[in-house]
This record gives sequence, structure tokens and C-alpha cells, in this order.
Amino acid sequence: MSRNTFTGFTPRSIEFLWNLRFNNEKAWFEAHKDEFKREVQEPMKALCLDVFERVTEGRDRGGFTYKMSRIYKDARRVRGGAFYRDNMWFSFEKLSDEDASNPGFWFEFSPDGWSYGMGYYLAKPETMAKLRARIDRDPKAFEQRVSFLDKQDEFSLDGPEYARKKPAPTEKTAPWYNKKSFSLYHQSPIGEELFSAGFIDHIAGGMLSLMPFYDYLITLDSDPVLK
Repeated sequence: MSRNTFTGFTPRSIEFLWNLRFNNEKAWFEAHKDEFKREVQEPMKALCLDVFERVTEGRDRGGFTYKMSRIYKDARRVRGGAFYRDNMWFSFEKLSDEDASNPGFWFEFSPDGWSYGMGYYLAKPETMAKLRARIDRDPKAFEQRVSFLDKQDEFSLDGPEYARKKPAPTEKTAPWYNKKSFSLYHQSPIGEELFSAGFIDHIAGGMLSLMPFYDYLITLDSDPVLK
């Protein structure tokens, strides 16, 4: 089945999200629903599918799939009558009974800017304990595993840390050792790159550069259970 390919968002895409932020009510959205589909939903879906195909090309896609955000907020998160999201995202991840516990890739944009990266939405404490155990067994091997980050300026390490620091085996492993969960992310303001088909290359290329580390992380849960 043929589908649209991504040719870029437009300034109207960003304008729609700004307008939705300040007119977050059913009557306004219903009156502009066609505009939403044309300027936001359709290019977002095209970008998601184009990047997914690029990132998973030549890989076993077993269990690896994509998700896209809906414009409607979860009813549990509606505050002050704001029923619609003014940001959109997609993610790629290997599905499990506890999706949030697996590492995954994501892209998100809003009227304020865009971001993308790879990591955990909410890692299980057991997963992070297994990561620390791997670091303990061979800290130099882990330092080598993440050394690619020293040679780039696209992604930064982010995530909540333990209030009481755990003693890491080396200085370079400490930022990872004390994370409760983490991601490698890039954040940018709205710019011309969003309005070009070449944006696919930027997002897919960045995600592919993180794929070897994703492959390392996805195996953590198969490590022996810690006692």
C-alpha cells in the first residue's frame, strides 16, 4: 500500500500547535480538525514511518514497533478543561508486558521546539541494578562502550539521580552509576530543518548512531537476577 513520504513540516504546523495551546477547547478543535490532520498529523505519521524504516532496515523487527501520540489527552491528565495535546511524539520500542521498562527511541515536537533520543521512560530498579553490576564487573569495558559520546555533541545524558550517591568504581562511570533512569537526548528550538525532507536524515542518522548502545541496554533484563 502506498503512503505519503515526509517532505517537511511547515510554519503552519507550528502555528496550529500555538493556536491549539491558547484555544484548547472542543469547539475550536472541531472547527480546525482538517487543518490538524493536514498540517500536523499527516506529516508526523510520514516522518515516523520513514524514520522507522530507516532505523530498522536490515534488522529483525520481531517485537520492535512504533507508537504515535494521539491529539486527545488521557482523561486522567486533563486539567482545567485542556483536552488536547499541544505536543506530538512517536516512539520505537520492543514491546513487553511493561513497555516503559524497556529502552526505546523517541521524537517529540511542540510549538516551543523539538527533541529526540534514546533511553528509558522509567527504568525498573532491577534493570539499573543490573547495569551497575555490569559496570562493577568491568568498568573499563563500560567506559569503552560509551566512549562514542565523547566524539559527538548531539546527545547529552539526562535522568533523575539518587539523592544518596552510590560509590562508582571510576569517575567516568559515576554519572551512569547514580541514575535511577536515563536517556540520551537532543533538544533544539524550532528551526528551518523541520521544514525539509532532509530532517529524516538528521533524526534517523542520530538514532542509528545510538543503536549499538540500545542493543547493549536491551539485554540487561536477561542478566542473572541479582541477590
